[in-house]
Amino acid sequence: MQVTNSLVINKDLGLIRTTITVTGRNKWMDGWCVCASVRLDLPEIQAPVEDYGSSRLILYHGIRRIQKSPKTAGEARATAAADENIYENDLVKGAILNSPLVEFSTVYSATNNFNDKLGEGGFGPVYKGILPDGQEIAIKRLSKSSGQGLEEFKNEVMVLSKLQHRNLVKLFGCCIHGEEKMLLYEYMPNKSLDSFIFNESKRLVLGWKLRYKIIQGIGRGLLYLHQDSRLKIIHRDLKASNILLDDDFNPKISDFGMARIFGEHQLQDLTRRIVGTYGYISPEYAMEGKFSEKSDVFSFGVLILEIVSGRRNSSFVDDEWSMNLLGYAWTMWKEGSISELIDSLMGTTYTYDEVCRCIQVGLLCVQELPAERPTMSLALRMLSGDVSIPSPKQAAFFVGRAPLDDNDTRSANHLTYTDLQGR
Repeated sequence: MQVTNSLVINKDLGLIRTTITVTGRNKWMDGWCVCASVRLDLPEIQAPVEDYGSSRLILYHGIRRIQKSPKTAGEARATAAADENIYENDLVKGAILNSPLVEFSTVYSATNNFNDKLGEGGFGPVYKGILPDGQEIAIKRLSKSSGQGLEEFKNEVMVLSKLQHRNLVKLFGCCIHGEEKMLLYEYMPNKSLDSFIFNESKRLVLGWKLRYKIIQGIGRGLLYLHQDSRLKIIHRDLKASNILLDDDFNPKISDFGMARIFGEHQLQDLTRRIVGTYGYISPEYAMEGKFSEKSDVFSFGVLILEIVSGRRNSSFVDDEWSMNLLGYAWTMWKEGSISELIDSLMGTTYTYDEVCRCIQVGLLCVQELPAERPTMSLALRMLSGDVSIPSPKQAAFFVGRAPLDDNDTRSANHLTYTDLQGR
């Protein structure tokens, strides 16, 4: 069986525009592939080829050879040929990506010339847009000065396009136009969790029922990433600003640029490049570069304690105890003074036993040793009261810092390690 591909390659991104004809079939298919490798998984295509349509992204693996075209520097010709056995092996690697590649003119029009700016992050500015069909979207536009690069851009597309869960942000597609690189997501009207939980006036909206709903939703999203999806995903940058909230305050995990795909039986990985955000990364990751699903569990524990208390771990300073939020939470739990940790702005809307259960689970998630943290599956069962909860030991990073001078702004700098690494 022979497959011939006519390709135009964006060498920077590894994006390939391809027209495919299958020997023996008078069928053509247009698509884009993300990755500088090409292979069509024909055994998976039982229906006519054109059923896949021109609006799909197709991820191919295992390029045979690429020959430069004499026409222009930006073009190339390639031929990918393989037998049935190779195609069967590629069934594991290949993936059909359902997100369309959106034309720049569509994005330009949807954003009214990038006029409705929602905010800005490490990736670059974020804009609101409305597609011709009325769909509201959020567009992340890669800034030329951004530390985040092409690998993060491709990683986000490849990871999110394979995932679908109510507690993960939905990727509608991407746009590549010259040096422009953009990602299109579902629009989240309530923006991010940090805009509520760390804002005293907006935090009043978040009664205990909503906070508990957000905690459980984040947990379900993480459980899906770690265990229930087709892939085992370690997020590596879970934090309040990466939790988006829809109209009903359903949480959705976002920003998968630093996510890692693990093998089915892989337990951990090692890196020299520490990515993540101060206040959320686990000790073994910060100090040794080791990360696993238990690294995400640690971040989840920090989030629980922040949601319950309304305080940011990275900027928490207690004058009396001189420790961070994790140490303070553990001390209050040990002393039987849990009410001191609970956000007073919730008033009497909360169920004391439920809040205590969340704090206890949060403390278990931020244990020093990964083996002493629960899996997400167990953590969710504990949160629901389905199983008994063991007593936590002293939290990681227990030793805090001395109170800072008024002129010292270090506690207000929400510094990410990825900033230091040129992200």
